[in-house]
Amino acid sequence: MAENKITKTIKGFFKKLGVDSEIAVSEEDEIISVSMDTDDSGIIIGYHGETLEALQIVLSLILAKETGKFRRVSIEVGDYKKKREEWLERLALDSKEKAISQNREVYLSDLKAWERRLVHMMLQDDKEVITESTGEGKDRVLVIRPK
Repeated sequence: MAENKITKTIKGFFKKLGVDSEIAVSEEDEIISVSMDTDDSGIIIGYHGETLEALQIVLSLILAKETGKFRRVSIEVGDYKKKREEWLERLALDSKEKAISQNREVYLSDLKAWERRLVHMMLQDDKEVITESTGEGKDRVLVIRPK
């Protein structure tokens, strides 16, 4: 089966970076998901996922220029995001319990935008707490408060 233009571009991008990897690409309406199996996962992820986040943005921009449509690129390498999502789920539930038991706001700082969005989605239908993000840029925090 012939690779489509998006898959070729993504594989070429990582080849130019010198990253040897098995890459699988799947496309949805607004997201292009890239799954990577590589010995270079630490290099791809970087410090606290900062390199991974930057690579996702760069790839999104490259593909937008090629296809004429901006779609977010999500890269999963070495189960990093899966493990991070599991940690965030525990953090969200623990913070919810803390907010309820202490009847006060709980602040979660140092989360990336996708991590805040995930916590918001986890708790969006909760009947006991409300979530919101406040602040700007690197100082943006997620607040969990009792209803």
